[in-house]
Amino acid sequence: MNDPGVTRVAVYIDFDNIVISRYDQVHGRGQFQRDKVHGFTRAIKSADSEIADKVRRATVDVGAVIDFASSFGTLVLTRAYADWSAPVNADYRGQLVSRAVDLVQLFPAAAYGKNGADIRLAVDAVEDMFRLPDLTHVVIVAGDSDYIALAQRCRRLGRYVVGVGVAGSTSRALAAACDELVTYDALPGITPTGAARPPAAATTGTRAAQEEPGSAPPARGSRRTRRPAAAVADEGDLESEDPQEVATRLLERALRLGQGKDDADWLHSSEVKSQMRRMDPSFSEKALGYRSFSDFVKSRQSVAELDETEPGRLIRLNPALTAQ
Repeated sequence: MNDPGVTRVAVYIDFDNIVISRYDQVHGRGQFQRDKVHGFTRAIKSADSEIADKVRRATVDVGAVIDFASSFGTLVLTRAYADWSAPVNADYRGQLVSRAVDLVQLFPAAAYGKNGADIRLAVDAVEDMFRLPDLTHVVIVAGDSDYIALAQRCRRLGRYVVGVGVAGSTSRALAAACDELVTYDALPGITPTGAARPPAAATTGTRAAQEEPGSAPPARGSRRTRRPAAAVADEGDLESEDPQEVATRLLERALRLGQGKDDADWLHSSEVKSQMRRMDPSFSEKALGYRSFSDFVKSRQSVAELDETEPGRLIRLNPALTAQ
């Protein structure tokens, strides 16, 4: 039997909605349709470098969305609805599968037509609420006003409803129907459109930052860690990335999420580690070569500060990063 104090979260992603909205946010309203991105094959993309570059710059960081959802509690199901045969969506499959997202295939009735994601998503969500009465939170990743009725029904059934949408493409009425709504640009780890991207070493704790005095080397034979939030990646990239860098980014994002939710600079060490494990269950400081979580945090001084003077150890994001 589940602990009544544990929050359980269901995530529903209208993937076409979020991908199209992000593309239009970056390149201009209606540009996704004008560029006919949905119908581009891999061969055409290879030949048209301009469109390929535009698609790359408008890539959605799915990991940031899922990590944010996990900050509300245990993810019990995560579904993404789209036509996965379309190359613009298929490019995300490796990233989604690595985060245990259930891909629901939808076929459009006509070329560039609606695929009925809103109806299928709403039906599944309402069914899940009756089938899984212990669900406490529902996260709807879409900004379409079509989801207003779903958000209202979820709230009437006693669920806490969180909306995630792209700025400029999210209905104000949907925001009013949710208990909480955040824009994609406001998620931890996302650089807002038009903002200068900070140096990698300052924000992610890359190799240069990790080679400071007192940092521990990677553990010999340590297992690979899943990439918690890739901009876009093939499954091969997930295996080849340095686990130390992955863990550093994971720590930073967990701290940003915790501070954003609790509006407090200092967070309990156990809470931070629990959030990291929710975002990436494979995280283990011992597998990375550290005797304790405190040793792991101390090795990331460019990202986090540790206060051991209190009975319970406290952690906060390095003040140099809080303004970013």
